[in-house]
Amino acid sequence: MIFANDIHKSYHSLEVLKGVSLEVKKGEIVSIVGASGAGKTTLLQILGTLDKADKGEIKINETNIQTLSEKKLAGFRNKQIGFVFQFHHLLPEFTAIENVCLPAFIAGKGKVEAEVKAKELLSFLGLTDRVHHKPNELSGGEQQRVAVARALINNPSVILADEPSGNLDSATAKELHNLFFTLREKFQQTFIIVTHNEELANMADRKLVMKDGRMT
Repeated sequence: MIFANDIHKSYHSLEVLKGVSLEVKKGEIVSIVGASGAGKTTLLQILGTLDKADKGEIKINETNIQTLSEKKLAGFRNKQIGFVFQFHHLLPEFTAIENVCLPAFIAGKGKVEAEVKAKELLSFLGLTDRVHHKPNELSGGEQQRVAVARALINNPSVILADEPSGNLDSATAKELHNLFFTLREKFQQTFIIVTHNEELANMADRKLVMKDGRMT
């Protein structure tokens, strides 16, 4: 599903990634751990096409992302990659279902089709009675589940999660962690999760450790 080889990235004179390589199979849940500043988030942003590597090769679902134009890259990101961040980034003026539908609308799907899929996901995530609530009417855990539904709406090839439970209390974090594995069972979803949460990291199929811009 994901192949990355010899990824380098510098910001001015600071070398953040120093030749990172990894492969992730379809349906695999991989965690990436390491101290702050190890390069974990930078790697995730490059894999997610939010940033570009200075050197190296990346293929996602057989597509070499370095060969895509900015417009094609934006379309690829919208349809193939789902993102879950520490801060859910829900739009406050929109309801849960409207937030979930946004990536589908960007992908060109009609309102009815998008809403049917969004309701299905929100129901699966236990949010049937919160569909028309705005973010400020939802708990932190509910907001993060809405963000997960939004990440899933276009059936992406991979979900990239950056400290997804970092803002949640321990009980809610545990629920979210278990949810990732339920999603893998139901949708054969692939996950790469950057986390400081040792429990979540150890639940993954594989735990990769980064130190000083390298996989150790």
